[in-house]
Amino acid sequence: MSSENNELSVEDNTTKHRYEVHAEGQVAVLEYRRQDERILLIHTEVPPALGGHGIAGMLARAALDAARANGVEVVPLCTYVAAYIRRHHEYLPLVAEPYRDELATGE
Repeated sequence: MSSENNELSVEDNTTKHRYEVHAEGQVAVLEYRRQDERILLIHTEVPPALGGHGIAGMLARAALDAARANGVEVVPLCTYVAAYIRRHHEYLPLVAEPYRDELATGE
């Protein structure tokens, strides 16, 4: 796999409730559940062969951007997504309370 992920794209598989990136015959996923006006981001999994190419970040960014576009609050149950938001504070306003305070303070 090239280090360029420009050719990769994130798809929202609403049937399986997950965002997906397909590469080299494998799939990386970010699982979610919708709850009224919230999206719970549950688990990110990238196969070892696809690791190190920024795919987990692509999944997190796509899910957070979709939440912003759809006007829904985010509940970051996935530790990777929580860490991503800590590094990218522009997504903090999307996070439901009390999760937002936890992420903002880094505790």
